[in-house]
Parts: sequence; C-alpha cells; structure tokens
Amino acid sequence: MPIAKTSRILPESIFFHSVHLQREVLVDLYVPDNINSQSSVNLLLINDGQDLAKFHFQTMLDELVSTNQIEPLICVGIHCGKERRMEYGTRAFTDFMGRGAHTGNHQRFVMNELIPFIQDRFSIQDFRDKSYAGFSLGGLSAIDTVWNYPKEFSKTGIFSGSLWWRLRALEDGYKEETDRIMHKIIREGNFNPGLKFYFTTGSFDEKMDRNNNGIIDSIDDTQSLIKELVAKGYNREKDIFYINYENGRHDVFTWGKAMPAFLKWGWGVMQ
Repeated sequence: MPIAKTSRILPESIFFHSVHLQREVLVDLYVPDNINSQSSVNLLLINDGQDLAKFHFQTMLDELVSTNQIEPLICVGIHCGKERRMEYGTRAFTDFMGRGAHTGNHQRFVMNELIPFIQDRFSIQDFRDKSYAGFSLGGLSAIDTVWNYPKEFSKTGIFSGSLWWRLRALEDGYKEETDRIMHKIIREGNFNPGLKFYFTTGSFDEKMDRNNNGIIDSIDDTQSLIKELVAKGYNREKDIFYINYENGRHDVFTWGKAMPAFLKWGWGVMQ
C-alpha cells in the first residue's frame, strides 16, 4: 500500500480584528513545515486570498517547496471584505466614482497590523524579503502599496491588474495621457531602486478598447504602465517581467496557471 505524501505546507486560517478597517479580517497562512529551522524567510502577501483555494494554491506551493524549486516562503492570502472596491485601489486618489476611499486604511492594516502579527506568531524579527501580489483590483492595490512603502517591499505581482482605474469617466472628458491613476502616480513619483515588477494579462481579459488601437485595455494599460516605469528609471530586462497568456481570461483559472511561474521568478532556486 503506497504511503500518502505528507504536505510540506501547513495551512491555517485565522480571523483577527483590524482597528484600521474596523472589521474582522480572515487570512490564510501557508507556512513551510521547516520554518523554525530557517535563519531567514521570505513573505508574500496576496490580495483576494479567498481565490487561492480555487486553484489549489496549497498543493502548488507544496510541490515547489518539496522539490526545492523556490526558497522558504510564507504566503498570506488576505480575504477581501464586503467593501472590496472601497478598500482596494490607490491611496492618493479615489477613482471617478469615489471607489478606493478606504485604501489608506487597508494599507495601514497591512503594515501596522498584519505584518507585525505574522512576525509575532512565528517569532520572526524580520523577513529576508517582503512582496505583495494581487488579482485584478487586488493587483492594483498591491502595486500601490508597494509603491507607497518601497523600503518595506522588494517585489510586486500584478495579475490582470485594474490599471484602467481613472480620475474621470470616459464620457466626462477622460484623457488617456493624464487620467489613468496608477500611471499618474508612477509618473509623478520618485524612483525607488530595488523594486521589481511582475505583470500578467490574458488576451481574453476583456473586450474593451477605449482608444480603438486594436489592443484591449487590459494589455494596453499594462504595457503603458511598464513604459512609465522604464521612463522613471527601471530596467526593462532586469526589473520588470511581463507575460500575456494568449488564451488567458480574467478569471481564477488563468491566474492559477500564471502563479507557479511568478513564484519561481521571485523566489526560484538555482539548480
């Protein structure tokens, strides 16, 4: 009788109260079983953590850890709340409908409550590396958080990011060059050395093409943001990775397909 394989990843779901968000937050912790024997460990936060189980994230992570394909990595899936469109977004600006108004509180929750909680729970004085990823609007939230705390984070993963987030409605004088919020933030911000960016899109993310250039907005907005990062001083080859999945859609299945490559890009072990 074959012996069942024991998982190297010890999952745990925890509710705790956030003062900044004024609600209970559910987080899923995915922790390597040998974490106590490691002198240092990496941390990856992931927005919309409720989606991770849908593409069997634990099994995926276990395979990568067990086969020594990635470095020791604690992953934390942050479940969204009922006010997702108010808590995810950009801290500096709400969008044209006032969405993202609580983004600052969400970022303070992450920095002042969640990360210290994880450190205390596992007796970790500091992490070797902290990174933040997310899907769709959660991806926008992740890159904005990293941009606002560049000394705390080193990498961000944006899967089909909502980089269309804009200051004006299309029918209200919208200008491509100035009204996309994350593009504006990067353009008017400071170069922060050491940051690395991982972007994915799917050819079937959507059908919208605002400027009628034959490229759907998801891809167009991502490529345009990459241009802003390059103009700011980031190296297109060393600091930025971008992949478009030709059959990819704006869904959990596509993001799950993209996740292993992202994990190996960020924490891969040289063979």
